[in-house]
Amino acid sequence: MKRKINSIAVYCGHQYGTDPQFARDAARIGELLAKNNIKLIFGGGYVGLMGTVCSAVLDNGGRVLGVSTKHIAALQEPIMQGIELRMMDSINARKTEMFNESDGFIILPGGLGTLNELSDIMTMQQVGETKKPLFFLNTSKFWSPFTRLFIHMQNSGFIEDVHQYKIFGADNPDDLIKKVLEY
Repeated sequence: MKRKINSIAVYCGHQYGTDPQFARDAARIGELLAKNNIKLIFGGGYVGLMGTVCSAVLDNGGRVLGVSTKHIAALQEPIMQGIELRMMDSINARKTEMFNESDGFIILPGGLGTLNELSDIMTMQQVGETKKPLFFLNTSKFWSPFTRLFIHMQNSGFIEDVHQYKIFGADNPDDLIKKVLEY
């Protein structure tokens, strides 16, 4: 049974990274979300790849929910106009709100925060608390080391079956959005 994805949280870096393709792909993801009427749920900051995705959604007439905390908002650029914004008391409350508002998750290149967010969802999948899918955009093979680590965890006996997870991936935004739409 196919489940339509109406809203998707995009987890990614609050910086741009060293490869210009990261920002180009982030912008394309935002454009494709808007064109396919999928609401963006994101961390609320107008910085790095997060800001790039949000700008592209807004530039293409899409809908955006930003979820942040006062502490994070004080560290980042001002929140963009034209988005719905929810301020939470803590980072854990922020993650919960983003999870609850999303039908699935897109993972772009990012740092520790991105890794934390995706590992939370994978843990929830592992223990049966969610079946919401994860979609990895493997821009410039960014997530390939993680894929190898994930398989190594299975081969070392810490994960029973990597196929029990709802994880999909693609190397470019157009192929990734096709997977989101086909889910």
